[in-house]
Amino acid sequence: MTTPGRDCVFCAIVAGEVAADVVLETEHVLAFLDQRPVFKGHVLLVPREHHATLPELPADLRDPFLAAAQDIATAVVVALGAQGSFVAINNTVSQSVPHLHLHVVPRTKGDGLRGFFWPRQKYADGERAAYAERLRAALA
Repeated sequence: MTTPGRDCVFCAIVAGEVAADVVLETEHVLAFLDQRPVFKGHVLLVPREHHATLPELPADLRDPFLAAAQDIATAVVVALGAQGSFVAINNTVSQSVPHLHLHVVPRTKGDGLRGFFWPRQKYADGERAAYAERLRAALA
């Protein structure tokens, strides 16, 4: 576990020091509504322990974290009438709070959200295979 910063708002929410609209609370995770939602019902899921990024999340917390994400992705469909959801995690870059958090955003066809928020790239000839090999080597 990394040491939380004195200014970690998610640690303060977990500790009950900052108010939040909690939607799920377990021994390992807490989920609450985002204060600046992409769409109403946008949920943030955080581990109760302070871990800044997904790579830092201990193995024993992966299952509880992902299970909660599945439950929330189902709940936005059942409770809010969404047709699906957008689920995302930023690690360091574009991470507004340096405490691991997973976004579950309710989605409906025609809601105006256009795929990913960045332009798509193309691989040059042979480049895709080289990238795949580099990633396989790092994962070995």
